[in-house]
Amino acid sequence: MNDTSPVLNLDQVQLRGLDAADGGRSPDVPPGYDVRWGEIASRIGARKLGYNLTVVAPGMRNCPFHSHRAEEEMFLVLEGTGELRYGEARYPLRAGDVIACPTGGPESAHQIINTGNSELRYLAVSTRSEAEVCEYPDSGKIGAYAGHGPARLRHLTRARDARDYWENE
Repeated sequence: MNDTSPVLNLDQVQLRGLDAADGGRSPDVPPGYDVRWGEIASRIGARKLGYNLTVVAPGMRNCPFHSHRAEEEMFLVLEGTGELRYGEARYPLRAGDVIACPTGGPESAHQIINTGNSELRYLAVSTRSEAEVCEYPDSGKIGAYAGHGPARLRHLTRARDARDYWENE
């Protein structure tokens, strides 16, 4: 029998980030990004959806502008104000806003930016796919991802590096 409770209060979610072990900022995370989140899905027994609590400092972004080909995302703004960059448009955000980010190409690329003076907190929900392709319009990168955990495949390349299917066969 599964002893995981299907209920978890957000005050029980511990945030983690991409900071160096000594408490300093990781050299991998460029300026302008605040990467902090608390994983929820596995703690409540979710199987087909991913959930996390994301917190972004004033003036920062959580992730690069990107789109998904397999996974759909939804965000619920809990606290703070910000801006959603979506395709070629920008939308103001405030507590209570629900954001849909369906699959697609550059037209559905998205990024949440904290434009306020306090932390921006939001709940992120997504479908979970074993394989995913993400596009990053600002940098021209394409990411291929498969699986979850330590054995996960993660490969990023640039669209301009395309090869012919039959090359070197």
